[in-house]
Amino acid sequence: MSNTDTPMIAFRDVWKRFGSLDVLKGIDFDVPAGSVTCLIGPSGSGKSTLLRCVNHLEQIDAGRIEVEGDLIGYREKDGRLHEISERDAAKQRADVGMVFQSFNLFPHRTVLANITEAPVKVKGESKAEAEAYARELLDQVGLADKADAWPVQLSGGQQQRVAIARALAMRPKLMLFDEPTSALDPELVGEVLAVMRRLADDGMTMLVVTHEMGFAREVADQVAFMADGRIVEHGPGREVISNPKEERTRAFLSSILD
Repeated sequence: MSNTDTPMIAFRDVWKRFGSLDVLKGIDFDVPAGSVTCLIGPSGSGKSTLLRCVNHLEQIDAGRIEVEGDLIGYREKDGRLHEISERDAAKQRADVGMVFQSFNLFPHRTVLANITEAPVKVKGESKAEAEAYARELLDQVGLADKADAWPVQLSGGQQQRVAIARALAMRPKLMLFDEPTSALDPELVGEVLAVMRRLADDGMTMLVVTHEMGFAREVADQVAFMADGRIVEHGPGREVISNPKEERTRAFLSSILD
């Protein structure tokens, strides 16, 4: 489905439980196509869980999530939702790139092989086509000279940039980032954020869990502040970070910005 009025991601009354604990409590908001949305909030507020629900790595207990109007993880029949097969869920995930806190590169494969494996095995691209695009992506993330390197030879920031290139190699319509800089030494954070800024400039739809408030303020089209499994406040990035309306948001931001 392609419609400019259709949000890239639509969360509708999304609930998620782990045992008796509700970790998502009626999440309801949209991520417009071509926009950058940052999820901020204290640890344990449900941000990463919400992100993982977008590509059905976590199964929701109520509500619905749609990507470009297509229901994620379930099919609807006679007014009820039925979970789709893992094979069909994997097909949906192929359109959604995800970058985790840890880089998850295959240590026994070169940088180039890490990036080309999924396009060849999942999408059926030829090795030559996949390698040509992988080299383009490495150039975009500033690592054109590292194609034949092994992950162990790279810094954390370089490994994370390779992880971003690997996700982009599947030509996704949407990118999810789960605190992509949290495992990095402070001096390496900037190089990863610079790549993300370029993606934003190129119009990639991005949903980002982050503690980088400068990035959220300057790059995000919208920021959603989460606490206790709910979205307490959301709005334009600069407005939420610089002039939050809710006391809970103000308290969180003052605790990390002071």
